[in-house]
Amino acid sequence: MVITDIRVRKINSEGRMKAVVSVTFDDAFVVHDIKVIEGQDKLFIAMPSRKTSDGEFKDIAHPIHADMRESLQKAVLAKYEETMEETAAEAAEE
Repeated sequence: MVITDIRVRKINSEGRMKAVVSVTFDDAFVVHDIKVIEGQDKLFIAMPSRKTSDGEFKDIAHPIHADMRESLQKAVLAKYEETMEETAAEAAEE
C-alpha cells in the first residue's frame, strides 16, 4: 500500500492538536481526520476515533503493523512540517 497524497486540512496554532490531515492510499482509499498532536517530547499522529458510551475512545481506522504506523507517521509529520514552513514563508512575504 502506497501513500499517494497527504493533505493538511486544518492547522491550529494553539493547543496540543496542531493539525487535521487526510491521507490517500493507492489513489483509491482516503482516511480523513488523522490528527497531529504535540506530545511532551515530540509530535505524533492520532488516528480517527469515536467516543464509546463508556467514555473511551476507539480508533475507527488504524494500521495493524508497527511498521505501517511508523511509515504513516513519518510521512504525515514530514508533510505537516513542509506545510508549516510554507505558511511561515508566505507570512514573511506579506
